[in-house]
Amino acid sequence: MCSQTKLSTGNVNRPDNPFGEDTSAVKRAKGFKNVASIDMYLRFNTEVDTSIVDTTLVIDKQYKFNYLQSDNFGLMPFANIGQTYNTLTYNPKGKNLIPLFGARARHFNYYHSNDIKYYEVPTPWTRLTYKTAFQQGQMLDAFFSVNLSKQFNFSIAYKGLRSLGNYQNALTSSGNFRFTTNYKSKNNRYNARGHIVMQDLLNQENGGLQDVDIENFENGNEEFLDRSVFDPNFENAENILVGKRFFLDHSYEIIKKTDSLDSNNLYINNTISFEDKYYDYTQNSSVTDYFGDSFTNEIKDKVTLENFQSKIGFLYQNDLLGNFSFNLNYTNLNYGYNSVVLISDELIPNRIKTSFIGVDAGYSKEIGALKLRGTAGLNLSDEFSGNYIDANLTLKINEDISFGGGINISSRLPNYNYLLYQSDYINYNWYNLDSFNNINSQQLSVYLSSDKYLNAKLDITNIDNYTYFNLDGIVNGIKVIRPAQYDKSLQYLRLKLEKELKFGNFALDNTVMYQNVVSDDNVLNVPALLTRNTFYYSNQIFKNAMTLQTGVTFNYFTKYNMNGYDPLLAEFYTQNDSEYGGFPRLDFFINAKVRQTRIFLMAEHFNSAFTGYNFYSAPNHPYRDFTVRFGLVWDFFL
Repeated sequence: MCSQTKLSTGNVNRPDNPFGEDTSAVKRAKGFKNVASIDMYLRFNTEVDTSIVDTTLVIDKQYKFNYLQSDNFGLMPFANIGQTYNTLTYNPKGKNLIPLFGARARHFNYYHSNDIKYYEVPTPWTRLTYKTAFQQGQMLDAFFSVNLSKQFNFSIAYKGLRSLGNYQNALTSSGNFRFTTNYKSKNNRYNARGHIVMQDLLNQENGGLQDVDIENFENGNEEFLDRSVFDPNFENAENILVGKRFFLDHSYEIIKKTDSLDSNNLYINNTISFEDKYYDYTQNSSVTDYFGDSFTNEIKDKVTLENFQSKIGFLYQNDLLGNFSFNLNYTNLNYGYNSVVLISDELIPNRIKTSFIGVDAGYSKEIGALKLRGTAGLNLSDEFSGNYIDANLTLKINEDISFGGGINISSRLPNYNYLLYQSDYINYNWYNLDSFNNINSQQLSVYLSSDKYLNAKLDITNIDNYTYFNLDGIVNGIKVIRPAQYDKSLQYLRLKLEKELKFGNFALDNTVMYQNVVSDDNVLNVPALLTRNTFYYSNQIFKNAMTLQTGVTFNYFTKYNMNGYDPLLAEFYTQNDSEYGGFPRLDFFINAKVRQTRIFLMAEHFNSAFTGYNFYSAPNHPYRDFTVRFGLVWDFFL
């Protein structure tokens, strides 16, 4: 089933944003009320939890105005927009019952099923999001949604990016096409929502700076301030992730409440999803002094995945007992390559193919201020065994304070590229399906939410069979990267605190995270402390015709053994040779809102020239220098 949320706060004053009012009026809309107000624009998804999206200008909008269009706290961007992010914090909590497709470094901007939203709008709505890039490029996300009737809506969107970058062979080019539709019958008994998503994310790869150039970068040598002067490790590689997905989720209400005395609803539902994706790494000539020996001089590595999933089940709602759901699932997987590989009498197969049945169930209940929600799933398969239990309890103490906690227990196989990988480079061939065990995790979490006091969240996770890519060693100057599974338990603690302090029109917004990993070996490396602090000023000017927001954001994380980046795998690997971090990042911004247009002007990392050239996104991969960028978000309500 689905839930809805308003796209805007309308004319209601928000206590956390005295300048967040939106008094926009839109034209008459057939099939809706005579006059369409801004709070009639709704969006929803196939999950219970949704987020409020509005057209106001608050500090969260500054945090989300980036390539991912989401708050990227805990992520360290690479030098060019559209490149990958180094992960500074992890959340092992999950509900996945099957492995994920590899090349996870390419997936930050990949839209999954739970990222897709559906809409109901009284009038056609268009949103344009634009932002400048680095050298010969820009990013544009164009979105349009319309209701052809009260019952039927569709939306279409395309997000495109091209950015040359400041370093050699660092071009990024991506496209994300999304089409959604949803329908409900006039009696609301039948509901359907579906989407088609087609995506391609291409990156040129250069392997980062050569070791001999690290000194030239860190010393601030004037000759190398033009970053295109650097000769990277190679200039002839690119990788691309391509995917398309067709999704349909629909339900029918068999038993419907007829009046307030009835307490029962019964729905039957069905979901069908098919996703086809591939990852391709190419080089017109091999670079054996970086990756090691190869079978051929020209490198063409391609891996594919076909994933078909369907489920059928029911949802029963009772005012006294709560809500119960049960589903029977079918999954068919086909992952792999077109040929087998024989290395030193070891046969590397080319496919992992399977199909199996699974079940999942859910329960939710509200008792006054207390909310209980839980889900569980199980694969009925010996080869692809997996299960999870996720339960959450929330208590709303008053209008401002809520307290909650949860437990998550999960077990599943590692991602596909840990289990099977083939490459024209000899070092990048392995098969571990028979030797790797399920990753098992148990997480306990508690949180406190209060605008008056603070937001706090603590989670503690125990992980068995933690699986990762490891720097096994350096042989003749060549890094040997291999998948590894840790045969001991490790414990991972995270504490995140958020609080905004206001002084009239000034505010100081703070986010701080503390992390600690307890294990016998350094297999999971994270910085102990991350902080983001924004001091800013907000006010309405020009007789309330414009909202102005300006300030400075400080980002910092402590030194640690930062993960390295492997461009062939498009994955990060654990290394314990060098520490990185401990450098500040200061961003100055001036934002404004005029009617339905939000304008953003940013001076990113303006301290780069005077706080030292020791800023890295990964070993041998410097973070971006000082740059000025412009962008806007423009909403049209016709």
